[in-house]
Amino acid sequence: MELKELQERVDGWIHQYGVRYFSELTNMAVLTEEVGELARIMARTYGDQSFKEGEKSNLADEMADVLWVLVCLANQTGVDLTAAMEANFAKKTARDHDRHRNNPKL
Repeated sequence: MELKELQERVDGWIHQYGVRYFSELTNMAVLTEEVGELARIMARTYGDQSFKEGEKSNLADEMADVLWVLVCLANQTGVDLTAAMEANFAKKTARDHDRHRNNPKL
């Protein structure tokens, strides 16, 4: 699925099932919450914490939740994620084309 299609499908779902978008500020708070849930799973799976009894690990679902809310915010604020990612690749390439190759830590 392309980013444009993802944005269109999320928008269609919101209008069909979700009635309307939550406010931008609410969605920002929801995004923060979803990132926290992802962080919890990462800490327990790859870090030093252990899962609590009955706690589930669904890394893919948590990543999808983060992406969903981010797409909602993009749709609400008029951000074309395809164009934004293309610009971001160009920025990173210009800025970091030798940076990581020359990093002795890597």
